[in-house]
Amino acid sequence: MKQHRDLIIFGLCITLLPLVVHNPYYISILVFIGIYSIAATGLNLLMGYAGQISLGHGAFYALGAYTSGILTLRYQVPFFVAFPLAIATAAVLAYLIGVPCLRLKGHYLAMATLAAGEIVYIILNAAVAVTGGPSGIAGIPSLRIGSWELESDVHHYSLVWVVFFVLLILSRNIIASRIGRALRSLHDGEIAAASFGVPVANVKIKVFVLSAVYAAIAGVLYAHTVTFISPQTAELMFSIQLITMVVIGGMGHLWGGVVGAAIMTLVPELLSAFHDYEMVIYGGILLLMVMFLPGGLVRGVQRLVRRSCLLLTGKHS
Repeated sequence: MKQHRDLIIFGLCITLLPLVVHNPYYISILVFIGIYSIAATGLNLLMGYAGQISLGHGAFYALGAYTSGILTLRYQVPFFVAFPLAIATAAVLAYLIGVPCLRLKGHYLAMATLAAGEIVYIILNAAVAVTGGPSGIAGIPSLRIGSWELESDVHHYSLVWVVFFVLLILSRNIIASRIGRALRSLHDGEIAAASFGVPVANVKIKVFVLSAVYAAIAGVLYAHTVTFISPQTAELMFSIQLITMVVIGGMGHLWGGVVGAAIMTLVPELLSAFHDYEMVIYGGILLLMVMFLPGGLVRGVQRLVRRSCLLLTGKHS
């Protein structure tokens, strides 16, 4: 029970929050925090645990959104069919990108994933007949589960956070398994991991595809929540936002994704007057985090709590 205490507390907070927050605007912000938390959690598995970097994860987010949006809007495909098809499409693309790109390391890997993401962005803009081009696609159906259509913000909130909670539990089980230990060994050093029998190439591709699936799931939920998508979801800027979420929350920590997503969703709302300086603000935040809190906010708070407890214990004795 103790090892699941944080999940229980988090689940209770998510369940009770709509009873306290009634403003539709605030509920919609919480919905976006949940969607971004899903994508950031997947990216955290790749960056924080496996030590690999991706500057093109917005492409998988956009691919999930576009695939589900096009299938449900233009071909009247039921959501429960479009959803797995969107995930499968993103997984296949991730595999095709990951096989050659994950042979690279460091900044070479970053540049390769950046190029892959830009290719997807260019295609989404150029294929006007399919994607709507720069104007995007409007009128995407709202989420429907059987005969139940999710109309209100509270309905979307419930579904998004249930999906996130399920993926959070899945992530925890992965981290605690042999695959999780293999991921951490990759982060420490690929040569050392290989010497202990870890199939480095296989594990890297698997975690890359898994993180892409998380991004695609988030993209599908985004498309059917907003009912509109555009190529901006595949822009480099969005991929940088996801990386910023992971770095701020804490790479290699289970709760890093949701903490970073919450902060990076709220900051633009608080600094809406500085919209033209988003890149400068995100760059400054990343720089400050790397300099003063390299482990992220979650680890920083944990260290602060431990030091406070030690000081209080020392005084008490």
